[in-house]
Amino acid sequence: MKYLYKQMLAFFLVILVTILTAGMIFVRFLVTNIYEEKEEQLFGYAEAVIDENMTLREVENGIDMISNQDVILAMYNSKDELIYPVGERNYSSGLGEEELLRLQKGERISLSERDRGFMNEDMSIVTVYLPLFKSITGEFSGFVAVASPISGIQKDITNVHQGIQWAVLLSGAIAILFSIGFANYLSRRIIRMRRATKEITQGNFEIHLDDFGRDEFDSLSGDFNTMVDSLKASQIEIERQENLRRQFMMDVAHEMRTPLTTINGILEGWEHDMIPEHSRKRSIEIMHNESRRMIRMVNENLDYEKIRSEQVMLVKQQIPCLETLKAIKDQLSAKAATKGNTIHVSVSSATLTVYADYDRFIQIVVNLTNNAIQFTENGEISLTANAGDDCTIIKVSDTGMGMAKEEIPAIWERFYKADQSRKNNKYGESGIGLAIVKSLVDNHEGEITVESELGIGTVFTIKLPNKND
Repeated sequence: MKYLYKQMLAFFLVILVTILTAGMIFVRFLVTNIYEEKEEQLFGYAEAVIDENMTLREVENGIDMISNQDVILAMYNSKDELIYPVGERNYSSGLGEEELLRLQKGERISLSERDRGFMNEDMSIVTVYLPLFKSITGEFSGFVAVASPISGIQKDITNVHQGIQWAVLLSGAIAILFSIGFANYLSRRIIRMRRATKEITQGNFEIHLDDFGRDEFDSLSGDFNTMVDSLKASQIEIERQENLRRQFMMDVAHEMRTPLTTINGILEGWEHDMIPEHSRKRSIEIMHNESRRMIRMVNENLDYEKIRSEQVMLVKQQIPCLETLKAIKDQLSAKAATKGNTIHVSVSSATLTVYADYDRFIQIVVNLTNNAIQFTENGEISLTANAGDDCTIIKVSDTGMGMAKEEIPAIWERFYKADQSRKNNKYGESGIGLAIVKSLVDNHEGEITVESELGIGTVFTIKLPNKND
């Protein structure tokens, strides 16, 4: 069954049950009210017509006055004998001893049904009974019975039932129309979501649903829009990663091709005795350098994948900044001097420490310093350390060529190089060092930022959190 029909059926059943329940209660109330009104009416007639001093003639005159009201009156003496109307035989009221005792005590007998008339006529009536007492002695002298045919009451009840039936039918028709309209309204909103979902499956991530914030459907629309935005972002990221994968494969092939071509060329020269004896030592040195370059590139990629997948175990400790940065300076000063660069170390306090894994911290600073050396000529490279708020701030700055702002987000990608002309240089840089740095800083739960300006230089700022006691 379609959702539309389910909604229609649900709304209709709820409204119908409500109407029927209310109708039954209302009918019961009206029927009770009809009997109560009839009882009060009969008591009123009895009190208006009957008086303890009235003669039978006066009673007859009173009866004539209310004859058009469909009312029957009878009088009984203290012995429960019918004295009015006068018949050919004696009739009793048919009341039981308990009811007669109540009348003698002055109590009224409320509305009760009889299947025979006062003179044994074949008719159904409802009757009330009032006691009569002598005015002088107060002695019980009989009672009066006032009746009305049940047919009159049944007619009133039938009219009520017919009115309720028409009301139920009319309300049911309105309920059906309302159910159709409201169910159709809800179904349209679901159909709209279904169509939007179909668009998503076909790759259209630009679709959005209206969200007015009125009900659960609007909340669902909001969640749907959030899902679409997330899927769109995921799709963009998938495409970006796929492009990076293709670029990575091309970069790896490019980086590997050069040393392999060099090695292959030398081996072919040896094979055909085309390399002079005095050049053989240089050829072997070149092959060693190229093979070491490939090994270093492979190791760096494996290292990067391990770091990125958090397979590297960090053993953090308090590392003295001044001693460590000076050691890095001594290690790289000769390399910096080949390009006319000088390295400076500045630490705010001789006792300043950084909480990190020693080997990985050295790797981070060395990679950043090598990067600075690579893109700086006849300049200065500074390694500084300062205490920050709950962290240690390490900066590696240079006065090199710098980068444009649009290049900065891409420097963390493998094999990306700001200066494409330096892809093959004597240091064998592979373009993966900054990717490793970023992953290592992330594993330390730290933060790394870059500020750079073309022709001015670059500053890498690392913030590593202090040890939590």
